[in-house]
Amino acid sequence: MSQTADPHVHDIRHDWSVTEIRAIHDMPLLDLVHRAASVHRAHNDPGDVQRASLLSIKTGGCPEDCGYCSQSAHHKETGLPRQRLMPVETVLAEAAAAKANGATRFCMGAAWRSPKDGPEFDSVLAMVRGVRGLGMEACVTLGMLTTSQAERLAEAGLTAYNHNLDTGPDYYEKIVSTRTYEDRLNTLERVREAGIGVCCGGIIGLGEGVGDRVAMLQVLANHAPHPESVPINALAAVPGTPLGDAASTVDPFEMVRMCATARIVMPKARVRLSAGRRALSREAQALCFLAGANSIFYGERLLTTANNEADSDAALLQDLGIRVAEPVLAAAE
Repeated sequence: MSQTADPHVHDIRHDWSVTEIRAIHDMPLLDLVHRAASVHRAHNDPGDVQRASLLSIKTGGCPEDCGYCSQSAHHKETGLPRQRLMPVETVLAEAAAAKANGATRFCMGAAWRSPKDGPEFDSVLAMVRGVRGLGMEACVTLGMLTTSQAERLAEAGLTAYNHNLDTGPDYYEKIVSTRTYEDRLNTLERVREAGIGVCCGGIIGLGEGVGDRVAMLQVLANHAPHPESVPINALAAVPGTPLGDAASTVDPFEMVRMCATARIVMPKARVRLSAGRRALSREAQALCFLAGANSIFYGERLLTTANNEADSDAALLQDLGIRVAEPVLAAAE
């Protein structure tokens, strides 16, 4: 049997079970892609893909011990030099260059466990205001937030806050020990209550099982509203991190399955084909777009790891007949 006959296949739901999502994820691949493409076309313009640019505005020295991350102070063997918070003017110049190169969202990442109130947080607020002043969407990832910090970011005009869950709740402690899954969810709740869009996804290739991937998607899909965007990352193994040597390359079809499943359970979210895309062929990326991915990170760097070249991305999107999305503020349903 190919396409499901479920008349509610395109409904937006917030009551998914792990069993339901696992059954979707494990469908024959071509049936899965067909179903995801149908859901995608029912809720989105399939020719509309957003280009987002990502800049590390404060690099290294993070007190968290995420097993995949080169910026952790626990992983001194990575050799990554620390960089203090960049000046506001430098960041806004980078944002203007990204806009000129076709990006409509500018994302800023700071390697903090949580930002401290004071001059540096004030600088981040100025960066957000400046990016919005350029007519771009603004996204930041700063670690855990207090309620007042989320509210101040909202007042500054922040479009979205990135705070990935990484994996399912049962596997999380094998990747990070310096914070809990509940810590993560609490920040997401504060962000949503402040009226900021949520950007939240995960990473595959951490040694987790399919059940952990499905459990992560269930947590995201049962949020009401759904995250405005859902990054799907494949591990970019960094030498010197705990996962730097043990990680194996993620099969491209696994990325397709994750993009397709995320699209089906979160029909209106931006599914972001994120880290690990550099290892995907043009054809594999096209299959991810068919399956519902409708955003990419655009530019040669993803924080501290290499990304696809902008020229090759532009050529791929042009060959596929895909155009750049216009900036928006509204969150997904």
